[in-house]
Amino acid sequence: MLRRLALTAVVSLAALATAVPASTASGPVSSGSVSSGSTSSGPVASAVPTTGPFAAARPSLGPLPLPVPPLPGFLDGGEGKGTGEANEVLTRLTVSVENTGVAGADGTFELECGPTGGSHPRGQAACDRLAEAGATRAGRQELFRPTPEGTMCTMIHGGDATARIVGTWEGRAVDTTASRRDGCEIARWNSLVPVLPDVR
Repeated sequence: MLRRLALTAVVSLAALATAVPASTASGPVSSGSVSSGSTSSGPVASAVPTTGPFAAARPSLGPLPLPVPPLPGFLDGGEGKGTGEANEVLTRLTVSVENTGVAGADGTFELECGPTGGSHPRGQAACDRLAEAGATRAGRQELFRPTPEGTMCTMIHGGDATARIVGTWEGRAVDTTASRRDGCEIARWNSLVPVLPDVR
């Protein structure tokens, strides 16, 4: 209904813009052409000069084009498709966790951010962590980056927990694994909490 009313208003404005200049082009009515009780039929002086140096200044009137504006988003079904496609969720991850020894921590969970959704038990906190890391260049480069080969890591065993994270983070593809087999992997796991469960 709102969309129909908006289109009707646009068509009416276009018709008005065409009719008004056309009626004005015939020239203004002199004050002497209409008077109470007057029956004069003589020529009526025009208020617009037709000869002399000011004659060229008379504008040439004609129909004025009236562009049709796009419909506002609230009249376009509420989907905002009049100005572009709806924004897609840029973060969608599948988090699989095993052997943590923590009740409720093992399993496969879906995580979506912007807006927050999915089955992840700490969805909002996990999205906040991802947003925090994504706000810096170092965070974007390091968060899901595996430990480089040849890195010297302390021989500390942090448990048998393993995890895999697959999906898209802020439009970038992610496919990484994590464990707690040494100091480097423990630190990396902890940096991913609460996307991964806290098993410390």
